[in-house]
Amino acid sequence: MAKYRKLGRTSSQRKALIRNQVTALLNNGKIVTTEAKAKEIRKVAEKLIAMAVKEKDNFDEVTVTAKVARKDKDGKRVKEVVDGKKVTIYDETEKKIKKDQPSRLHARREMMKVLCPVTEVPEKAAGRKAGTKKVDMVEKLFTEIAPKYTDRNGGYTRIIKIGQRKGDAAMEVLIELV
Repeated sequence: MAKYRKLGRTSSQRKALIRNQVTALLNNGKIVTTEAKAKEIRKVAEKLIAMAVKEKDNFDEVTVTAKVARKDKDGKRVKEVVDGKKVTIYDETEKKIKKDQPSRLHARREMMKVLCPVTEVPEKAAGRKAGTKKVDMVEKLFTEIAPKYTDRNGGYTRIIKIGQRKGDAAMEVLIELV
């Protein structure tokens, strides 16, 4: 018995397809696709969510001192003249950051292998670069998706059959996060 479906594609095309659809599923919560693709997507998505649930609290809070440029009321950097050159003035501030444990860092890197970069475009700025923002899918997995499933042992996705597609009569399904 085969370990995976070939989906009528070369290995690189198949990997790209699965990566894109898993990213879309985790970003949007649900997608419509064919049954065979959904079953392959489910395997990858369940592993990623299980990894995120296992490692979600595996970090240390660390306080660090950081240099931050001083800004005026307009939000511009304050500069002063030193030896004939304009130099930006910096203030030291204390910040709390999350420092990953080695196992969480490994999980984060494994997730990055699968997930594609996502940019969100607001409706007002459609078609323009201004206003777009990059979504950190790995961070979204750890902070938004994993806490929902802490008490659940697997079964993070659901496949609902919709019906046959009109063009080629392929079975279409809705795959969603439970």
